[in-house]
This record gives sequence, C-alpha cells and structure tokens, in this order.
Amino acid sequence: MSVVLEFSIFPTDKGESVSEYVSKVIKMIRSLDIEHQLTPMGSIIETDSLQEALKVIELSYDILDKEGSKRVYISTNIDIRKGKDNRLKSKIKSIEDKIGKK
Repeated sequence: MSVVLEFSIFPTDKGESVSEYVSKVIKMIRSLDIEHQLTPMGSIIETDSLQEALKVIELSYDILDKEGSKRVYISTNIDIRKGKDNRLKSKIKSIEDKIGKK
C-alpha cells in the first residue's frame, strides 16, 4: 500500500514568518525513514500505512506544541492506493513521460 500525504502545518500565533518553526518539523521528517519532498507550500510524504502517515502529522503537531504554539493550522490531502509503492517518483515520471510524447 502507498499512502501519499501532502500537508502543511504552521503556528498562526508566531508572527509573519514561521520558517523557524516549520524547519523543525522538516528536520523531524528528514530523520524518519520515509520518502518525502519539501515544496514551497508544504511537504509530501509517502508511507506504507495510513497510521504511519497520520503519525507524522501528530509528531509535527507535537513539535509546534512544545514550541508554545497556542494555535496551529494544518491542511492535508491524502491519496491511498493498494498494490503500489514509490509513487512520489512514479507519479511524476508518468506525467513527464506523457509530456515527452507528441
């Protein structure tokens, strides 16, 4: 099974720039043994189970909570597909292959 989770998480009570807080979340994600991509608007991870993906959100929230955040915004999109894996790369390759065809 492949669970692709796109999410953004940030405190809303820490001022205009929150990169100091978001960088701590990204550091945690990078320490895990999962595929991930950082984008300008959030992060994308791929896990083997929904529970594992949701755990990343929970760990991310815990980081911001420990930083004293009183309000945290989380936005998520989840795509679950059985019988597939490595979709962070294969989904992009599929589109690029089609673009190359004329």
